[in-house]
Amino acid sequence: MEKHLWERYQSLGTFPGPFFLITFVNNKSASPMKRITIKDLSKYLLLSTSTISRALLNDKNIHEDTKKKVLDAAEKLGYKPNPSALNLKYGRTKNIGLLVPEMVTPFSSMVLRGIQHILYPLGYRVMIMQSDENPEIERKNLQLLEEFNVDAIIINPCHESENLDIYKRILDSGTPLVFFDRMPDQSFDASSVTVNDNIKAALMVEHLISSGKKRIAHIMGPSTIRNAKERATGYERILNKHGIFDPGLIIKAEGLGFEHGRAAAQKLWSKNIEFDSIFAFTDTLAIGAMNYLLEMGIKIPMQVAVASFSGTELATIVHPKLTSVEQPLIQMGEAAAELVLEKIKDKAAPNRTIMLDAELIYRASTQG
Repeated sequence: MEKHLWERYQSLGTFPGPFFLITFVNNKSASPMKRITIKDLSKYLLLSTSTISRALLNDKNIHEDTKKKVLDAAEKLGYKPNPSALNLKYGRTKNIGLLVPEMVTPFSSMVLRGIQHILYPLGYRVMIMQSDENPEIERKNLQLLEEFNVDAIIINPCHESENLDIYKRILDSGTPLVFFDRMPDQSFDASSVTVNDNIKAALMVEHLISSGKKRIAHIMGPSTIRNAKERATGYERILNKHGIFDPGLIIKAEGLGFEHGRAAAQKLWSKNIEFDSIFAFTDTLAIGAMNYLLEMGIKIPMQVAVASFSGTELATIVHPKLTSVEQPLIQMGEAAAELVLEKIKDKAAPNRTIMLDAELIYRASTQG
């Protein structure tokens, strides 16, 4: 089974999370010593395997002398319980799949930290997979998680509608699916954790206007990502409210990397359209734009102010430090994990959407 799955990963050009990397390495270098099983204890003590199993689980119907005999023999022979086998016996694997668009920025790792806070103390393991913002890779990774028989999947989707069919199939099969940050199409009903992208984007644009900016450009994320559209809607709504909206100031990024932010700023500059500030879909796009502006000798924020949405640690390690809508990423992970546990406990539990509050953090990139 493991060889089959490893070959699948190699064919995809992607690799499993730390748990499975450790598993494969350990299997390769493991000692040839035979693992002691319940059957071995049964032969050694001349007791049935069911009696051995119940004694190890401290069954109240097993005599104390028998329990002691079994525990003593287990210690003497070096028996170690197999939690995976025990979990499978009760219809669980204690594995949770986490599928994210990328693990390059601190965003997903902070969410993972919150997930671990909730799940690790309960004995769950998290299998991390990355879609590289590619719906086809996301789909194949979801199929792999199905093969691993995970108890649930937590996902930040890379496209709002491309994989709705496999999301539905997973839910119909009885495996809980919880979304965070980015949401699937509005017609799809599932538990989720998010922030109000529209309102928080609008508030950030209001901040730029209150600081005297009137020509506010927007580097928009791909329109296939639902919260990219939500943030763009908030941006447009506030500018229309103040009578200063110009559709020519919206630049759609071709991706979400630093280089895409730089390319968007370069494109904006080449259009010869006046702008005095930029509001970017993510920190990475904002930082890429800042790099280009600084290369062009533009002073930030005196000539052009820059703000973003995401609020990762990246905002604090650039110069000038970046004003951003800061999402509570650890709390987002904790909330997603709690929703997963609800569904594992009761698959018929109603779907819930948890709306978290995001904080506007004002830094030097907008405050001259």
